[in-house]
Amino acid sequence: MNKLSIQQEKELITFIKDWLKVHGFSQKDLATELNIHSSRTSEILSKIKELYKKGGIFKVAKTLIKIEQNWVSSKNNQYPEISYKEEIESKSYNQLDLNYKLDIDALIEQMEKDHNKN
Repeated sequence: MNKLSIQQEKELITFIKDWLKVHGFSQKDLATELNIHSSRTSEILSKIKELYKKGGIFKVAKTLIKIEQNWVSSKNNQYPEISYKEEIESKSYNQLDLNYKLDIDALIEQMEKDHNKN
């Protein structure tokens, strides 16, 4: 297989970091799943490049999917009363800790009210 371009490497690392954050895992957890000794980004990228050489982006995706399935099943086994979907839906993914289901107009109105108070 061809090598990953610099842009593809950056996009994959960004994706992996976001993916880890969403699932509540660290690079150390990923390194363990990838059977590498270091959790440094460069080592993870090296392993991803190795996977890419063996089977392209399909091999990388397949490996990450397998890891995610392991994590999901271990979370469901650890907390069987909480479904994985409910856990993901209960998390807030924005820095402002706003209810993402709010209507944008209501949000703007609240911001204007807060601004007028100051």
